[in-house]
Amino acid sequence: MSLVDAPRGRTCSRTLRSVALLASGVLALPVLAGCSHDNGSDAKATAQDIAATPRDMVTDGGTLRWAVDTTPATFNAFQADADATTGRIAGAVLPSLFTLDGQGRPLRNPDYLESAKIVEREPQQVVLYKLNQQAVWSDGREIGAPDFVAQWRALSGKDSSYWTARNAGYERIEKIERGTHDLEVKVTFTKPYADWQSLFTPLYPKEVTGTPSTFNDGARGKLPTTAGPFRVSAVDRKAGTTTLVRNPRWWGARAKLEQLVLTAVPRGQRLTVLAEGKVDLAEIDRSTAERISLARQDPGTAGQSPAHGPGSDMTPADALASWAQANGSDRKKARAAQLVRAELAEARTAYSEEQKALRGFVVRKSLEPAYTQLAMNGESGPLADERVRRAVARALDRKELAKLVLGPLGLPAEPPGSHLALAGQRAYADNSGALGQQSTQEAQALLADAGWTPLGAPKKHVPAKAGGEAGAGTKDESGMKETGRTTEKGSSDKNNKKGSSDRNKRASDRASDEGMYIVGDDKPASLRSGSGGTHVVAPAPAEAFESLAVQSRATSPDGSSATVPGTRAQEQQGGMAGAYAPPGSAAPSHPTAGGPLGRNGKPLSLRFVLPSGPGSEPMRAVGNKIAQMLDRIGVHTEITKVADESYFKDHIAAGDYDLALYSWPATAYPATDARPIYAKPRPASDGSLLVEQNYTRVGTDYIDQLFDLAAGELDEEDARDLVRKADARIWAAAGSIPLYQRPELVAVAPRVVNAGAFGFATPRYQDIGFKKAQPKAGAQASAGAGPNAGPNPGADEK
Repeated sequence: MSLVDAPRGRTCSRTLRSVALLASGVLALPVLAGCSHDNGSDAKATAQDIAATPRDMVTDGGTLRWAVDTTPATFNAFQADADATTGRIAGAVLPSLFTLDGQGRPLRNPDYLESAKIVEREPQQVVLYKLNQQAVWSDGREIGAPDFVAQWRALSGKDSSYWTARNAGYERIEKIERGTHDLEVKVTFTKPYADWQSLFTPLYPKEVTGTPSTFNDGARGKLPTTAGPFRVSAVDRKAGTTTLVRNPRWWGARAKLEQLVLTAVPRGQRLTVLAEGKVDLAEIDRSTAERISLARQDPGTAGQSPAHGPGSDMTPADALASWAQANGSDRKKARAAQLVRAELAEARTAYSEEQKALRGFVVRKSLEPAYTQLAMNGESGPLADERVRRAVARALDRKELAKLVLGPLGLPAEPPGSHLALAGQRAYADNSGALGQQSTQEAQALLADAGWTPLGAPKKHVPAKAGGEAGAGTKDESGMKETGRTTEKGSSDKNNKKGSSDRNKRASDRASDEGMYIVGDDKPASLRSGSGGTHVVAPAPAEAFESLAVQSRATSPDGSSATVPGTRAQEQQGGMAGAYAPPGSAAPSHPTAGGPLGRNGKPLSLRFVLPSGPGSEPMRAVGNKIAQMLDRIGVHTEITKVADESYFKDHIAAGDYDLALYSWPATAYPATDARPIYAKPRPASDGSLLVEQNYTRVGTDYIDQLFDLAAGELDEEDARDLVRKADARIWAAAGSIPLYQRPELVAVAPRVVNAGAFGFATPRYQDIGFKKAQPKAGAQASAGAGPNAGPNPGADEK
C-alpha cells in the first residue's frame, strides 16, 4: 500500500467553524445502550509472520540487506524530521526500556531494567528504575541517572533552545535523582502520569541530550555512542545505505548478524531491486506480493514464458493475426508489426527473468498495527453538521470495504471497532455501537432531518431525447457528466480549457457506474471557504497510535451517569443520542426515487480527495466503493486524484478536502499519543485554527477531558475505562470512521528468520539472521538469500 495514506505532516488548520456546532452535546452524557466492559475482549491479534526460529538454529554471521524508505535525515528520534528509518535504527542501537509484545502490550526489557515500578502514589507519583548491572554505553560508561536527567531537561519543554518535536510526559516530571546507588534512578512527577512506561524509550546518552547544540546537531549525521546489540558503522548518503555492525560492548545475547545494511529504496522500485538480488528483505505492496506468489506457483516450463505477464491475454487468433501482419506483403505495416512483436518478446523475456528471480523470495504477511479511516472534514460545508457526518458513516458497509482490501490477501477482514485500540490489545472493545450499524434508511432520515431532501435539489431543465438517448445521463453547468451521483473531471484547468466537447465525448464513453474520477482539481486551498493561517504544534510520537479502548458506558468525568432521554429504538440498536434521526424524519420509501439531495436549491456534494500514485490502487478502489455507497443515499461525490507527494501536506493537513482516506499508526499509550489526533481545535490569536493532529477538525471538550483524566489515572483498569469512554464519544462525533487494519506484506529471502511481518511486536534485532542449512541427501538447495547474505547463502529453507 502506498505511503501516502500514512500521515507525515504536522500542522494546524484554517478558520474556526461555528462554536455552536462543536459545542452541541459537549457535556451531554447519554447512556450507551448495549455497551459492556468485556465487549470485544475476545478479539485476537493476527499472529506475526517472521519465521520464528530458536537462536541455536540461526547461523552466526552474515549481512542482511533491508530495504527502508529513506536514509534518515537525523538519528535523533525526538526531532521533527525523524522518520520510520530513524526509529528502526534507534531500536537496534539504543536502549528501549519497554518494548511491545505480539498483543501490543508494554513489557519491561530485561536487557536494560531489572525492575521498574511505581513506588509512591501520594503525595506524588514516584517511579523507581533499577538498571541492569551490565548495561553500559559503547564508550564503557554505565547507563545511569545523568542520562535520564539530560533527556528530561531536553524534552521538558522548559528550554526552547532544544528543537524538539514532542515532549509528552516529560513535562510532568518534577525531578530525577539517583537512588540508593548508581544503578537506581528515581523519577518524581508533578502530577500522576499513567503512561510513564512510554518515557525514556529510546534513551540517548547525555552526550547527545546534555546541551542544545549537541541535541540539535550532534546526532543528525552520526551517533558515536550507543547501547544496543548493534552500533552505527557508516552512512553513505550517495548510495542510500546505513550500515549497522555488532556492538562489541553489548552485554546481552550476541547479535547473530555481523552486519545489518539498511538501504533506501522507494516503494515503486522494490520489485526491481528484489529481482536484481540487491536486498534480502523489503516491505512491499499488494501488486509485488502477487508477482512473487505467481512466480512460486507458476514457474513456467523450459523455454516458455509464464502463463501471465506481457502478452498472456493474447488469444490464438490474436497471435495468428499478429504473425500474418508481420509477414504480410504491406512492408510498412509488416515493419510496424515486427517492431511490436519484438518489443513484446523483449518484455516477455524481461518479465520471465524477473519471475525467475522472484521465486527466491517468500511473502510474509500479517496485519500492521495501523488502521485506515475515512476522514470527514467538519470545519465547514455540509460535514460541519454532525447529522450529515453520521449519515455518511451509517451509509458505509465497513465489512465489505475491509474484505475488498484484506480478503484477496487471505487476512482477517474484520473492521476495527475502536479508534484507540486494535484487536488483541487489553483495552480493545467494539465501540462502534455508539454510532449505530449500517443502515441506508437511517442515513437518509438523518439527511432529511438536516434539511437535505430530493425536493431541495436544484432543478435541471433537460430537453427530451429520443430513443435510447433518454437515459444516457446529464451534464452539469461545467460540462461534467454525472455517473450516478459521482462526477468525472479533467486532470487540470489547462486540460479543461482544451475543448469541452472532446472531454464530454470521452466522459460519455465511460460506464455510468465507474464513479470515482475527478482528476487534479487545481483549486488552491485559499479559494476554499474559511481559508486562514496554519500553525505547527508539537506532534504525538512518530511511533504513535496503536489504539487502546474498550467498551463502556459514557459517564461524566466524576463517574456519575448523566443520562439523556432517548428513544426505545436507540436503546435497542445501541446507538448514542443523535446517531438516529428524531421521530418524524422518515426516509423516502424508495431511496433513489427522489434523485440527488439538496437544500435551498444547492446540491449535497462532497469532494473526495485520493492519491493518484501507482501504489495507491487499493485506496482508490476503496474510494470508489465508498462513492457507490454514498450514491445510494443521494450524496454526490467528486473524487479528485492528486499527486502522492502533495496528498497529505497540501490536502489533508491543509484541510482542502471533504472526504479522504489515510491511516494512523498504533500505540500502546493512547491517553498520551492519541489525544492530539482527537483534541478539539482551538482558535489562535490570529484567527486561524490550531488543530494539532486533528485533521478532521472535529472534537469536543468532553473528549479532551476524558483523555486528560485517563493520562492521570494510575489504576490501569480505570485508565482503560476512561479511554473506552473517549472512544465511544469519538464514534458518536463521526469525524473519522475506521475501515480496516492495514495489511503488512514483506518479501523475504527464505533463509532469513526472526524477521518479516512483525505486527505489534518490537523486533529483536539480535535474533535476526539466516537459518542454518539443513542438508538433505540427494537434494540441491536453491538460491535464496543472495550473494551477500552470509555463510552458505545458496541454501534454501526446506
